Amino acid sequence: MERAGLPVAQICTMTPVAEMVGSHRIVQGSGIVHPLGLASSSPGEEQQLRQRILSRAVEALKTPVEDPTVFR
Repeated sequence: MERAGLPVAQICTMTPVAEMVGSHRIVQGSGIVHPLGLASSSPGEEQQLRQRILSRAVEALKTPVEDPTVFR
């Protein structure tokens, strides 16, 4: 998709693996079981966490990169 001109952001928790396979924009997720949440938090806290991660992903999509880049 990147070669076709469509930016892609991968949200994951195992960022070294994403770097090894050549993902361009890697967004650090919350945890292995729940990359976009935290099961032990309240629904409101979990929503805020998801919003922060997704906001980071949108910023990653706007950022031009040449090599694998991790957004934390």
